[in-house]
Amino acid sequence: MIYRLAPAIVAAVLTSSLTYAQGDPAKAQQIVTQVCAACHGADGNSAIPANPSLAGQHFEYLLKQLTNFKPQAGKPAERVNAVMSGMVTSLSAEDMSNLAAYFAGQKAKPRAARDPELARLGQSIYRGGIMSKGVPACASCHAPNGAGIPAQFPRLAGQYAEYTAAQLKVFRGGERANDPNSMMRTIAAKLSDKEISAVAEYVAGLR
Repeated sequence: MIYRLAPAIVAAVLTSSLTYAQGDPAKAQQIVTQVCAACHGADGNSAIPANPSLAGQHFEYLLKQLTNFKPQAGKPAERVNAVMSGMVTSLSAEDMSNLAAYFAGQKAKPRAARDPELARLGQSIYRGGIMSKGVPACASCHAPNGAGIPAQFPRLAGQYAEYTAAQLKVFRGGERANDPNSMMRTIAAKLSDKEISAVAEYVAGLR
């Protein structure tokens, strides 16, 4: 039996989604080459597991993250990261929109799970949740194939297991708090280190 998110919770997240104007990927090329490529790859496929691959990620999600790294209207940044806060300092709203459009348009390179046993546990959690802990199926928001839902939930398929696990842990600890309605913080708080590693391992192999 798949344990899904309550409809009211999903509705709250969907209504909190922002509407963005699409950017121009061609105008992002210089910034990608000079700023982004060293960590995320020129085509958005990072070569470093600690840095996320951005290729094929939804435009809306990318733009939200870039915006969240930067203080807005005198308020502190919603997402705290020393490296990224420095990178977005000089970026305008148009720059960020263009970058989001650029990376969203790149083709993600597939990856494979490396630990079959851990991936099997991750598959169980991803597809069916953990009913005893009140953990919903990840697939209910991020889709069975990890593609996510544009403007609502990010793509997870093919992401480095190391990066996914790290983000689940900072959600769990509250260091990352830019999730609408605390959804990811609430879910991650119920997961053990092994369960986090298992989910991260499984989604790395999705495509």
